[in-house]
Amino acid sequence: MCKVFKVLFISLLLSYTCAAQMPQLIPQPVSIKTLPGHLTINPKTTIIVYTGDNGGREMGDLLAKLLSTPMGYHLQVKNKNRNLQATALPNTISVGINLNKKEVLGDEGYTLKSTKGNVAIRANTPKGLFYGLQTLLQLLPPSIEGDKKVQTAWTVPAVEITDYPRFGWRGLMRDVSRHFFTKENIKSYIDQMAKYKFNVFHWHLTDDNGWRIQINGLPQLTDIGAWRVPRAGPFLFTAQKGPEPDEMATYGGFYTQDDIREVVKYAQERFITIVPEVDVPAHSMALIASFPNLSCLGIKNPVDVGTEFTVNKDNVLCVANDSTYLILDKIFTQVAQLFPGEYIHMG
Repeated sequence: MCKVFKVLFISLLLSYTCAAQMPQLIPQPVSIKTLPGHLTINPKTTIIVYTGDNGGREMGDLLAKLLSTPMGYHLQVKNKNRNLQATALPNTISVGINLNKKEVLGDEGYTLKSTKGNVAIRANTPKGLFYGLQTLLQLLPPSIEGDKKVQTAWTVPAVEITDYPRFGWRGLMRDVSRHFFTKENIKSYIDQMAKYKFNVFHWHLTDDNGWRIQINGLPQLTDIGAWRVPRAGPFLFTAQKGPEPDEMATYGGFYTQDDIREVVKYAQERFITIVPEVDVPAHSMALIASFPNLSCLGIKNPVDVGTEFTVNKDNVLCVANDSTYLILDKIFTQVAQLFPGEYIHMG
């Protein structure tokens, strides 16, 4: 009996040791196998890309840029002719598009193999390579995400990974109506999405509590609809106190159309599609505050701060009013021009 317990204890200890050595990656790859040893990246490490592989070159340059700040040096990116020797060069990180497409990887999958001598990332598309880079960053020490130079050993554990997404649509939403977030904050949010291989950003741009997108020819939307009196705290299941007499609407903000174009481009560079949301025909208090005639009641109310407004206010566009359709046509025409994605969300 004692021998049985010893064997069981040793087995559990070994399994725990193996589990502790397994890199913790988010999301978990389809397949990951640990290998002995690790590669230590140093100033002499070279990023290898292949002649004629423009997508690989782009991702190689991106990797050098991502590593440069925390490491304190810029890794050289070199073009090589694609052959077995180039793939196996010591102290290198090679990044390249597969010459022969691997069907199992699809457009977003990748393979990553790291050894004591080098790292090789392969994919069918630049998008797949981009996701391979995100995994490589997670394999490095956490300080790789820092915004200043860090003195540490930049080790990559030896692993062999094959990965591709289970879901084609991997999205997160950001509500910028109830509380406004700056353009730079949105970019940071997109960076975090890319890190974990999300590919759809649902941008909730309008609601009862604020209109956040410039529409040319309708300045009231951002002069009036983008601003409310300041209130803090949760909106869900909580009634905020309405505006006091003569209280100024000083809280809010909006994105210009140039801001929108900039964020769209920023997301595209990270292989993220933006789905804009204009919340209609209900949840339209900010729109109605800007154009009271769009409500069937026609009552002028301020942008809502999170009150129990449904008792005595109307946040629904009047479907019997021709002006509703004229304004919505102008709004959605411009939204469609700003966002090149396949979908626009209507709430």
